[in-house]
Amino acid sequence: MSGSRRRALVVTLLALVAALALAFALTRDDGDGGGTRASAPPTTATTRTGATAPGPVGSTAARPDWVPAGMRTVAAARLPAEARETLRLIAAGGPFPYNRDGVVFGDREKRLPAEPDGYYREYTVRTPGAADRGARRIVTGKNTERFYSDDHYASFAAVLP
Repeated sequence: MSGSRRRALVVTLLALVAALALAFALTRDDGDGGGTRASAPPTTATTRTGATAPGPVGSTAARPDWVPAGMRTVAAARLPAEARETLRLIAAGGPFPYNRDGVVFGDREKRLPAEPDGYYREYTVRTPGAADRGARRIVTGKNTERFYSDDHYASFAAVLP
């Protein structure tokens, strides 16, 4: 096996392990509100004005109204360290390590709530051992929306404070 094929295989395996670890973390519900199960939607939804509206029974975590129904959620503190660093850089306004950080995200796959062009921005989440930008991203909306993808936009989890 050539060196480049071996590297590609290692990167693929690392990405798979990271995806499995994130999936485990996102579906764990240990009662602290850090994660919600896809089968356990929240009991209330928080609106942008801070009011709560009743929701399906199953969890005690508040779900902001910008989080699409059925989308996983994850507490920012439960994200990988590299994603938390990207969130810190976003809050600080940079500097960003990748030249594509902060560009408009088009959401061609329509996985996020529909918004006008230019509403979303994307940022790279460093993947240790990756020779390129890797598959992990944070996408932000013009309000407080933050979404995490570890599979290059195939799926998202809404990032909660």
